[in-house]
Amino acid sequence: MLKITELNLNLKASILLIVFLTLSCDSGKLKVLADLPTSLPEISAVEKFPNSDVLWVIQDAGNNNHVYGLNTDGKIIRDITITNAKNEDWEDLTIDNENNLYIGDFGNNDEKRKQFEIYKINPSSETTKVTAEVISFELPKKQKPKDFEAFVLHNGFFYIFSKETKKFITLKVPNKPGKHIAEILEEFNLEGKNNRITSAVISSNGLHLYLLNHDKVWEVSNFNWDAIFKGTIKSHTFNHDSQKEGVCIKNSNTLYITDEFKKNEGGNLYEFTLQ
Repeated sequence: MLKITELNLNLKASILLIVFLTLSCDSGKLKVLADLPTSLPEISAVEKFPNSDVLWVIQDAGNNNHVYGLNTDGKIIRDITITNAKNEDWEDLTIDNENNLYIGDFGNNDEKRKQFEIYKINPSSETTKVTAEVISFELPKKQKPKDFEAFVLHNGFFYIFSKETKKFITLKVPNKPGKHIAEILEEFNLEGKNNRITSAVISSNGLHLYLLNHDKVWEVSNFNWDAIFKGTIKSHTFNHDSQKEGVCIKNSNTLYITDEFKKNEGGNLYEFTLQ
């Protein structure tokens, strides 16, 4: 009888161990790859072209009009000045299939800004100065100003997400130079608290959208681009909370993530494997 009891206890312990390991995987362990440069404490975005190891980063409001290229050790290897752009509040980066990089100057913390810019550059050459193509947009007249920190590009349109504690809006803006009125596609409220979206990226096939927050990343799949949040939404929770501001694709199941340096923490380049 004692042997049967011991067997039952061992079986229960094994089940608990399996459950623990499963939960640990779901918690989303971030692997620190490198310290980011101390000269760039407010990195607000990271982006990478599929066939390159260069990580492109920017800083947000109050910083210079430079785009920096880093290696995976966190060292600055490129420094490009955008000659016709002011960094009013640069918040995110995205790319196209022609090696163009887009800078989203649409941060609006005090929600008083009415016009927003997206700057298009091609960083493939070794130049240190470029003149950007400018895409400008405003919100529809009846829409109150919002703060935006995340966008992606798909089939000739930018999809831009407002940063909200609860319900946020999605905008659609054409990738064409000149001035535009943004189209509001939908409103949505992600489950939980403090769901402020700080960066976004899509998979190379356009089938998976990743939205970053300080303590998690949401993966959206099986969606229509004009009704994104009617798709399947999965949350990948990190094992710690920091001011995470940048996300990009490393490969089909791995993301690069960056956070700002605040109060002696953060300022790192992370690798995150999707489960």
